[in-house]
Amino acid sequence: MRKKEVFVGIDVAKEELEVAVFPRADTETWPNTEEGILRLVDHLKSLCPTLVVLEATGGLEMPCVGALAAEGLPVVVMNPRQIRDFAKATGRLAKTDRIDARTIARFAEAVRPEIRELKTEEMQELTALGLRRRQIIQMITSEKNRLATASKWPREDIKEHISWLEKRLSDVNSELNKAIRTSPVWREKDDLLRSVPGVGPVLSATLLSQLPELGSLNRKQIAALVGVAPLNRDSGQFRGKRCVWGGRASVRSVLYMAALVATRFNPAIAVFYHRLRIAGKEHKVALTACMRKLLTILNAMARDRTHWSPVPLRES
Repeated sequence: MRKKEVFVGIDVAKEELEVAVFPRADTETWPNTEEGILRLVDHLKSLCPTLVVLEATGGLEMPCVGALAAEGLPVVVMNPRQIRDFAKATGRLAKTDRIDARTIARFAEAVRPEIRELKTEEMQELTALGLRRRQIIQMITSEKNRLATASKWPREDIKEHISWLEKRLSDVNSELNKAIRTSPVWREKDDLLRSVPGVGPVLSATLLSQLPELGSLNRKQIAALVGVAPLNRDSGQFRGKRCVWGGRASVRSVLYMAALVATRFNPAIAVFYHRLRIAGKEHKVALTACMRKLLTILNAMARDRTHWSPVPLRES
């Protein structure tokens, strides 16, 4: 007789973990503390789950995820938007911790997301630095926007805050560069990526910290993951305009600036861009295609551990 599969959904809050086990309908609440997590892990081990799924919640989920992975349990962290879209698709519009836990468990059973290797402690640190850098840049942008309409006293205060933030940004950039250069693995990847004309320290650090899949996926998968793959919008006889959507926006925004530079200083990207423009493509359409081409080149280089060469690599 075939053993019944068990799927676990965990809704993470600051102080509590709401746990649902599919196909059971009930949920249990566990303290989100070191002791509570250890007891939860022991409990889940006794169930021998097929899959344990949690939402990404800004880092609150990491202690639980780490404890589950350390015991060899099949754990996956998902984008909350995917869980919410699944809830809407199945008619679950209400939202409570218990409902969310049940929805996550049903998502695990229905979708069965692929289990990916979890980040190492070194990778988590690099990702945290990259995230902090992005947060500081967003704060600087917000303050500069306020400066345009500020009166005399707030203006001086805003200027002082911008100066402080810019110093903090410089410090974080230094820490990020130090983390990359002191690690033999990251240093090798950084040198490889930065050998490409148009790829500077910002894009390299962004790819290393926020796109660890680079080099392990094919060109279509990596383009879809970042959000530079054109998506169809067809229905019946209607043929809609292709557009890019979703993916990792933080990576995409940095890649945009790098592609813009590459259209001037990278021979392969420049020729590709001008060929598209001559063919009648709009500037942004051509630039998005350049983003995708630059990304697939970097992906092929990371896969083959090969430095930049004018001879094109096989972008599989």
